[in-house]
Amino acid sequence: MRLNEKVVAIVGAGQTPGETIGNGRAAAMRFAREGARLILADRNVDSAEETRAMLKADGFDSMVVHADVNRESDCADISAAAVEHYGQLDVLHYNVGRSEGDAEVAALDVEQWDEIMSMNLRGFYLCSKHALSVMRPQKSGVVLCISSAAALASGSNMTYKTSKAGMNALVQSMAINNGPYGIRVNAIMPGLMDTPMAIERRARERGVERDVIREERDRSVPLLGKMGTAWDVASAAVFLASDEASYITGVALAVDGGVTARVG
Repeated sequence: MRLNEKVVAIVGAGQTPGETIGNGRAAAMRFAREGARLILADRNVDSAEETRAMLKADGFDSMVVHADVNRESDCADISAAAVEHYGQLDVLHYNVGRSEGDAEVAALDVEQWDEIMSMNLRGFYLCSKHALSVMRPQKSGVVLCISSAAALASGSNMTYKTSKAGMNALVQSMAINNGPYGIRVNAIMPGLMDTPMAIERRARERGVERDVIREERDRSVPLLGKMGTAWDVASAAVFLASDEASYITGVALAVDGGVTARVG
C-alpha cells in the first residue's frame, strides 16, 4: 500500500450535502485504502462523522476532530491530535474552501472578502504552521492543499481566485523553506468538478435543475467534454502524498481536463 501506516490529517473531511461525493470525503476513502491512519477534521462534526462511518463500513478506523480553521487554536488541535493518538503527522491535506458570496471588487463587501480569505488562505497558513512544527523535528512530511484552476483561469469569483493564487504562492514559499527538513509542499488545482460544493449551490441560486449546471460546465472542458469528479482529485492527492512523488515539491498540479491549457 502506498501510504501504509502514514498518519494523514484531512482538514475539511466532511462535505456539502448532495448527490455526489466531495473532495474531502473521496480523499479520506482513497487515503484509507492505501493504508493511511486518518484524522478527520471539520467544523461540521456531523458531516465528518458521516465520513468516519463510511470508512468504518469498509473496515477502516479513523478519528474525528472538530476544527474551525478561522481559529488558530483549532488548527493547532489538528496536529496535536495526530501526535497524541498516533505519535506523528506525515501528511496534512488542506481541503477547505469557499466561494459563496463572492463578487467583483466594486460590489464586494469587506466582510465577504475577509471571510473567504480567512477560510481559503489564512486557514491553510495556520494549519500548515502547526503541522510543520511536528514535521520539522521528524525531518519528513507532506503538506498538500486544494487550490483551484481559478487561480489561473478567468472568472467572476474574484476573492476566491485571489485566495487560491495566494495558496499557490504560499506552497512555493513553504516548499523552499522546508526542503532542508525533507518536507514536500504541493497544491492541487481542480478544474470543473462534479461535486456537491460546485453543483448544489449553483443550482439553488439559479433555480434550475442540477443537470442544467452539469451540462453547462461539461461544455467548458476540453477532455471529452466532461467534468471530473472528486475521485480524480483524490487520486492526485494520493500520488503527491506517496513516495512516488518523493522529488516533487513546490508544484501546483492542474487536475482539470485541460481547462487551464487555454490560458494565454
